[in-house]
Amino acid sequence: MFSTKANAIFQEVIAKYHEINTVDQPFTNKYEKSDLLEHLLYRKCWIDTVQWHYEDIIRDPQIDPVAALELKRKIDASNQDRTDMVEYIDSYFLEKYKDVSAKSNATINTESPAWGVDRLSILALKVYHMEEEATRSDASAEHRATCQKKLDILLEQRVDLSTAIDTLLEDISKGDKYMKVYKQMKMYNDDELNPVLRGQK
Repeated sequence: MFSTKANAIFQEVIAKYHEINTVDQPFTNKYEKSDLLEHLLYRKCWIDTVQWHYEDIIRDPQIDPVAALELKRKIDASNQDRTDMVEYIDSYFLEKYKDVSAKSNATINTESPAWGVDRLSILALKVYHMEEEATRSDASAEHRATCQKKLDILLEQRVDLSTAIDTLLEDISKGDKYMKVYKQMKMYNDDELNPVLRGQK
């Protein structure tokens, strides 16, 4: 199943990141571009993992304002990379299922497969860090118990989301669902569409 592969890669990425555990570490994709899907999934989760830690750092109440602004720019760039990767993954699925003829009664899903993958990648990070909290030796027993309950819910959510993604891909492969991808139309990074940036020209 696709989700089994995706979840395994996401866990691999997160573990690899935490070997050094710094946002400044170099990135190397374990998978060659010839293994396109694996290559995209690995890169996608790496982006999400780095951004997760950017979001931790920027919430430091003692952070230097100049450093915070620089980090905000990195978060913006990371968000752009994240949505680009979603589009690349959807392009993979569009190519894979290009010869499938949608049935006359086929319906469209509320989100494309890759946006489901995006949620699954973020969920892998939630699971990893909630498990850390649930087993943290310097935390109170009450804290660990509370986090364990949250972890149980996250693990259930991962099963449900994985099943939903696999079902969607199966439905697309049979023509019961069809894909329709809307390219991102972000305005805030565009010199012509963001009035603040336009005013700087």
